[in-house]
Amino acid sequence: MDYTAFCKNFFSATNIPVSLLKSGNPVYSALGEVLGLSVTTHWTMFPYRKNPEFCAISPDLEFGRVFIEGTEYDLIVGPAFSVPVTDQLVRQFMKEVAVPLNFRELLTEILCSMPQISHLQFARYLAFLHQCLNGKVVEPNEIFLENEADSHARKVRQVNNMADNQEKENLHNSYSFEQELYQYIKDGNTDKLKKFLSSVQLSGMKEGNMARSPLRNAKNLFIGTVTKVGMLAAIPGGVDIEQTYQLIDDYSRECEQLQSIDDIMHLEYIMMLDFCQRCGESQIPEGVSADVYRCMNYIRSHTNEPISIEDAAAHVNRSTSYMMKHFKSELGIHMGAYIMRCKLEEAKSLLTYSEKSLAEISSYLCFSSQSYFQNVFKKQYGMTPLQYRRSGSVRK
Repeated sequence: MDYTAFCKNFFSATNIPVSLLKSGNPVYSALGEVLGLSVTTHWTMFPYRKNPEFCAISPDLEFGRVFIEGTEYDLIVGPAFSVPVTDQLVRQFMKEVAVPLNFRELLTEILCSMPQISHLQFARYLAFLHQCLNGKVVEPNEIFLENEADSHARKVRQVNNMADNQEKENLHNSYSFEQELYQYIKDGNTDKLKKFLSSVQLSGMKEGNMARSPLRNAKNLFIGTVTKVGMLAAIPGGVDIEQTYQLIDDYSRECEQLQSIDDIMHLEYIMMLDFCQRCGESQIPEGVSADVYRCMNYIRSHTNEPISIEDAAAHVNRSTSYMMKHFKSELGIHMGAYIMRCKLEEAKSLLTYSEKSLAEISSYLCFSSQSYFQNVFKKQYGMTPLQYRRSGSVRK
């Protein structure tokens, strides 16, 4: 099969970007072709645990990977977005795959034209590609965060609990039960949430009967659950209010399209973990103020721009002197040094996982010159960028 042609046809049909790797080296990229850029090797976010593989760089930015069995080829699918594309998401993606700053406007236009798809729908695409390329059927829920044993055990519990509820339709969750559930989501603790959900019924969760049809009842219960998760856990957990409302609407619409109770159960599990991950992303480290944390995030997401202390302070609507004082007292490092550290850490990643030249990396990270970049890098790490790159081939 001509896998490059397959990738081009998939992108043309779905408008979802796809890249092709051979032995880990890029040979085709849909976005690269549209932008006129060489394909990237910056795909280190994929731990290979199963096929297909799901990888969320953040709750809003996700990729998938399908290994074509019996060959040396991998398909990288994405990015895919479950929420409307924002300037922050564009910056995050550009930083992740090292797209030069001058391509931002064109890239934004391309990403905004992509379909907004949920986690479950994206998993369905990966399952479809896996079946097309490898002739094997996999359930979408097996791709997203659950292994087969967990999924099977949860299905058995769901069947048993549904049978119990037919005899005890008037039972509802206890207040303490729901408080524990929402607290795990609010805290962004995905491990504890998974353990908690593995021990209880997911669909309905003893919420009683709200409709004559079992399918309609499951949908009504889901809509009530996603609303409570958003209002009582996600927003108090730090997720943006407008984004939470958007996600509640998106998940409710997707639920309405489903035609089986089992699919609704899967969606509910994914929804809770999704909100939990978003809360985890929003957690402010202990001992760090909200202003300093927002400033840190701003700096980390703008390493490929000529960012200054004044820029970072203005982003949080504070004076430069105020932010410099609090940054130093809370983190023990000057803002200017933190900006440089973030740029150099990004440089280390590019040296290890990309083929960019020193001149390209220096320009991409907005250093005043290549020689200045080399000098500060050696001062920070005790070796030149080229020495680090050579040592990186050993680390990989």
